[in-house]
Amino acid sequence: MILHTLIDYDVLRMIWWALLAILLIAFALTDGFDLGAAMLLPFVGRTDAERRVVINTVGPVWEGNQVWLILGGGAIFAAWPPLYAVSFSGFYLAMFAILFALILRPVGFKYRSKRESARWRTGWDWALFVGGLVPSLIFGVAVGNVLLGVPFRLDEDLRIFYEGGFFGLLSPFALLCGLVSVSMLCMHGAAWLVLKSRGPVAERSRTYGSAAALATLVLFALGGLLLWQGVDGYRITSAIDPAGPSNPLRKTAEIAAGAWFDNYRSHPWLAAAPAAGLAGAALTWIFLRWRKEGTALLTSSLSILGIIVTVGVTIFPFLLPSSIDPRASLTVWDASSSHQTLFIMLVAAVIFVPLVVAYTLWVYRVLWGKVDEASINEPGNHAY
Repeated sequence: MILHTLIDYDVLRMIWWALLAILLIAFALTDGFDLGAAMLLPFVGRTDAERRVVINTVGPVWEGNQVWLILGGGAIFAAWPPLYAVSFSGFYLAMFAILFALILRPVGFKYRSKRESARWRTGWDWALFVGGLVPSLIFGVAVGNVLLGVPFRLDEDLRIFYEGGFFGLLSPFALLCGLVSVSMLCMHGAAWLVLKSRGPVAERSRTYGSAAALATLVLFALGGLLLWQGVDGYRITSAIDPAGPSNPLRKTAEIAAGAWFDNYRSHPWLAAAPAAGLAGAALTWIFLRWRKEGTALLTSSLSILGIIVTVGVTIFPFLLPSSIDPRASLTVWDASSSHQTLFIMLVAAVIFVPLVVAYTLWVYRVLWGKVDEASINEPGNHAY
């Protein structure tokens, strides 16, 4: 017996769709508070010591948190090659901007305190701010463009032709999605800082986090309203074989008003996802005001979970719809790697992902504790 036949092809496709969602959510929940803390750095830290407090709350864990981004990119590359090819070529300049911003973070962390110059340190603080803002904004803009449809097509040999440009990605709806991402991660970063710091940094983080939670609530609701009223969705109009070959051109699809809400009409319980996104943001505002530190971080995580899952269940089974030729849209059923490849990757994921989780939890446990100005001034106590 060939081992990969133990799990049906259509089941493996669904498993990898779920695993991709889990990896992206894990990245947003962990590296998300790093990005949020970086965006808040120039505002919650008024002095050099206060900014060092902010940096040292994420200093022990930010490198490990980025592992989830690498795993997510690797999963797209190996499990959904056409998705990787279209997104990384079509969004090339946007991806380059994200890469540049992410490179600023390790450089900023390592070099900021190498000199006593206030101008030197302030410059690196703003570099860290850019390193948090740019990825947060572009990730959200990318999601907005997925909902709008991406201008690519496939020829009969399945060669990809992207016919858009960088500035075409910056539509009002896509920018709104970018703002949702920024406010969401600022909320999450503020909740982390309130939990991990003491003194003025924690108090200012509480204020900014409350504002970000309200912004997330309003912007996410506004995005849903615009998606309902002003953004056409996509639906498959032909029979599709969930275990068929990976060839997007074997189906037909259409662009239609309200199509993105088909899944909610068929399965009303899916409305729990956007409800969680809204409720999590509202509860974060409440718990930040009530000074419930740990609970606020949990509810901000709930909001992130709800918002990301909302996007996933809204577009399912689409992965990347085409605004030029809906037939070429990539779906869960026609854009995956082979049956054997998905099975081998699943075996690797079952072995190594739990190891990553276990190591991450161990690091958080060992390096747990609050950071304040007194602790960072102790010789050898903190790295940054």
